Amino acid sequence: MKITHLKNKKINMVDVSTKNINQRVAKAKSIIQFNKLSFNFLMKKGSDKGEIYNVARSAGILAGKKTSELIPLCHNINLTLIEIDFKVNEKKLTIEVISKVKSNSKTGVEMEALTACSIASLTIYDMCKSIDKEIKIVETKLIFKSGGKSGVFSNDLV
Repeated sequence: MKITHLKNKKINMVDVSTKNINQRVAKAKSIIQFNKLSFNFLMKKGSDKGEIYNVARSAGILAGKKTSELIPLCHNINLTLIEIDFKVNEKKLTIEVISKVKSNSKTGVEMEALTACSIASLTIYDMCKSIDKEIKIVETKLIFKSGGKSGVFSNDLV
C-alpha cells in the first residue's frame, strides 16, 4: 500500500499530469438518525427554517464544487454533474443522503461526493436542530467509484 500524498516525509499534491482523461463517477451516502418524536414532527410539520431537502441539496452541490478549497491536497477539477437525493426510512427513523458526482478528468471525484454528502447532511442537521439536538449523522461513506487505474469500487450494502 502506498500513501500517494506523502513523499520524503513531506505532504504533496499528487502529479496527475501523465494520467489519462476519462469519465470518473463517485457516489457517497450519509445516514441521519432521528428519535421517533422528532422524526414524526419533521415528517408532519417540517422545519421552522423551511423546506429541508432543496436547501440541503443546494448546500451539497455548492460544497461538492468547492471541495478543492476545503481539502488541502485535492485537485481543482471540472465537475460535469452533482446530484443529491434523499431516501426517507420511516421504520428506521432515518433520512439517507446520496450524492453522485461525475467528471471527465485525470483524477477521481470521491472527495467531491463525500463532501457534497457531508454538507447536505450537516445542512439537514442545522435545519432540524431546533426540533432535536440529538440528531445523529451516523454514517458517511463512499459507496461507488469508477474510472481511473484502480477500476470500480462498490460498497453499497443497503
